[in-house]
Amino acid sequence: MGDLSVLPVFFDLKGKRVVMSGGGDGAAWKAELMAAAGAQVDLYEPTDGIGEEMRTVLGLAFADGAIRHHDRPWALDIFEGAALAVADCETDAMAKAFFCAARAAGVPVNVIDKPAFCQFRFGTIVNRSPVVVGISTDGAAPILGQAIRRRIETLLPATLTGWAKLAAKVRAEVMDRLDAGPLRRAFWERFSDEAFTRKAPDEAAEADARRFVADLASRPLAGGRVTLVGAGPGEAELLTLKAVRALQAADVILFDDLVSDDILELARREAKRMLVGKRASRDSCKQEDINRMMVQFAKAGKHVVRLKSGDVSVFGRSGEEIAELRREGIPVRIVPGITAASALAAGFGVSLTHRDCAQQVRFVTGHSKKGDLPDDMNWATLADDRATSIFYMGGRMAPRISAKLIEHGLSPETPVAVAASISREDETRAIGTLATLGEIVARIGVDRPILIGVGRVFADCEPEALEGFEPKRDVAPTAVSRLKARVG
Repeated sequence: MGDLSVLPVFFDLKGKRVVMSGGGDGAAWKAELMAAAGAQVDLYEPTDGIGEEMRTVLGLAFADGAIRHHDRPWALDIFEGAALAVADCETDAMAKAFFCAARAAGVPVNVIDKPAFCQFRFGTIVNRSPVVVGISTDGAAPILGQAIRRRIETLLPATLTGWAKLAAKVRAEVMDRLDAGPLRRAFWERFSDEAFTRKAPDEAAEADARRFVADLASRPLAGGRVTLVGAGPGEAELLTLKAVRALQAADVILFDDLVSDDILELARREAKRMLVGKRASRDSCKQEDINRMMVQFAKAGKHVVRLKSGDVSVFGRSGEEIAELRREGIPVRIVPGITAASALAAGFGVSLTHRDCAQQVRFVTGHSKKGDLPDDMNWATLADDRATSIFYMGGRMAPRISAKLIEHGLSPETPVAVAASISREDETRAIGTLATLGEIVARIGVDRPILIGVGRVFADCEPEALEGFEPKRDVAPTAVSRLKARVG
């Protein structure tokens, strides 16, 4: 373990006496905090030093704690029997006097906003009691601590309080019936997953938890399950919170080769990672092999995460995997991801369904199992000037896609947007027209995943969207400009 600037501890204050001095806002917040933790707070401060915020706090009622006001200054006699001492002092001289008196009495002391006179610090708190998260910057940057708290707040649902209380109710049964190690971990992983994905627990949730304990006790491999997780287009920050939770609860991760290393870094360290990617024009895992591995690991009691780029339900073969898992009686859940089409729209700064240009958007596969365009594509329908079409995995088929759409009536001047390795460090973007689509893709190269957008909405691409992305030679810029003028 690396060096720690401070030791994080959680101190039980229920029924303990805390002495305080000061009547300002800072003292009010600390008094409320400690009373909420069950402390009996004795506040020593003349009445004329009590501020409005402190007056409000003095009128509050607490479940276990209390705040008692003593209308006099603090003195040496107040520290006997105290667990903590806290003061809000205007000057360093006053702070030093309180600090030295508390230390002489053997009472841990904190003088608010004066680090030199603090033996402990409060930090920033995320309250999902009995789950409590404390954040410390060792007094260096309180505002940074608050920013960190806001991030954590988004990760912890308010219903976590109820689940933590339910955990306390079933803990004895878990400890009694399940052996330490994999079985207990299987229960608590499933329980934690429920805590982050379901609403506040009720009697049915408690019954489900106890039923799962019984299942694990009689069938140790009962905890096996599969979660299909969408990893998004590539950038780790585009991963959903639910996807992160699934990765951190996984025993085994079967991932595509388009999944970035940054995303895999978010997974539980102990999880077994296995590359099962499929990529055109090279050897890769067969779908049947992937299905077999999911079933094998799940039947061994493992939580398997099948991690796919984009969204699992958009050209991700999830239908075949779900069907196989259901045939084998294995529980399966889906965690959607941001599909590449959404990342394309964001990257180019357009709306795929701008009401002046498109009444519908289509996601179209750019190749079939045979490596060619699908035989049953309805090109007459796709060649619609009032729609936006997004072709996935269509890089090698770009010239034929262009020819087919033009053949069926779509204008050669229809704007197109092309992105390779979208949202990744090596992303490349370019815009042009349908007539030059093949040329654009050839210049970008087809050795990376390519997404093609076709439709009038791409006439509105902002120049900033291409800074650092556009290939050196412009592709038919006058055609795009003419169409943009006609649409606008």
